[in-house]
Amino acid sequence: MLTPKENIMSLPVYVPGKTSKQIEKEMGIKNAVKMASNENPLGPSPAAVEAVNSFSSQIHLYPDGDCSRLKEKLSEKLGVASKNLAVGNGSNEVLDLIAKVFLGPGDEAIYGAHGFVVYPIVTAAAAAKGVVSHMPGLKHELEDFARRITPRTRVIFLANPNNPTGTIFSRGEFEDFLGKVPEHVAIVIDEAYFEYVDDPEYPDTLEYHSQREGLITVRTFSKIHGLAGTRIGYAIASERVAALLNRAKEPFNVNSVSQAAALAALEDSRHCAVSRKVNLEGLEYLHSFLDSMGVERTDSKANFVLAEVGRDAEGVYERLLRAGIIVRPVSAYGLENHIRVTVGTAEHNAAFINALSKAMEK
Repeated sequence: MLTPKENIMSLPVYVPGKTSKQIEKEMGIKNAVKMASNENPLGPSPAAVEAVNSFSSQIHLYPDGDCSRLKEKLSEKLGVASKNLAVGNGSNEVLDLIAKVFLGPGDEAIYGAHGFVVYPIVTAAAAAKGVVSHMPGLKHELEDFARRITPRTRVIFLANPNNPTGTIFSRGEFEDFLGKVPEHVAIVIDEAYFEYVDDPEYPDTLEYHSQREGLITVRTFSKIHGLAGTRIGYAIASERVAALLNRAKEPFNVNSVSQAAALAALEDSRHCAVSRKVNLEGLEYLHSFLDSMGVERTDSKANFVLAEVGRDAEGVYERLLRAGIIVRPVSAYGLENHIRVTVGTAEHNAAFINALSKAMEK
């Protein structure tokens, strides 16, 4: 009998949200609205769709193994050198590469109690120890992260905004924190939702990269760019760290179609601007109606809202499903009384509020 490594057996299992088609088949309903996976309700940029269609005749060729054209475009957009970039098969692979490079048996990684579930997964996969920082108020308390650093700490994972809470830490909090973290610790800032933030106190972490080699910013094309299905994300890091991540990646880890879509999406600033506007309006609408219903929720700065619906959260989730509204239960994040709902179109948001009102009457 084959015996797997012990740390593999202890890995937390990531359970993805089901598709609309799956739910429709299981529940016997039609026209289900998916508001569970923080996808862009407007879809991808039309330019990205055109690029994918145009590139289809070239899929017999291996992709650009270094994502050189995409790195050049990102370099131009971000004001960083191509040598400071590493591109992955979604930002999840980038997070895994960071763990692969910097974590091993005896090492520690710190992450939030209600942070992105991939952080404990990649930590355990590297046979390292996860150290959990509590999140009173459902936001990262950076002072608590700093207190938990030991000589064995190698990586700190922070999402800003955090998933699934949508909360952020401020520029001042971040600057204080940087001064407390030893140079042997990699600080990973996961900014999957940064384009949605409308807050003057939100820190631009790229401004701090010159201050320390171990600061790594991770971003994705899955959210505001609407390219979740293409799986493409990237890291901005020091030249040395980016080189280490690129050394650890698989050959041809990002396919040609994904690279073409991402290149086109970067050129379509209008799609991002419209997506951002729709999200801000939808976020305000959901916050307002949840408040009027007496439903506790976080002050989200992302494209989703975390709502506390009580001890019957699973029942509320099921009743929403029967009403054709798919949201995300978040018990895997230690939030048994909550659901997370993605900001949708105006029509979707209204349908969710209507269904939630009925679901919570039961």
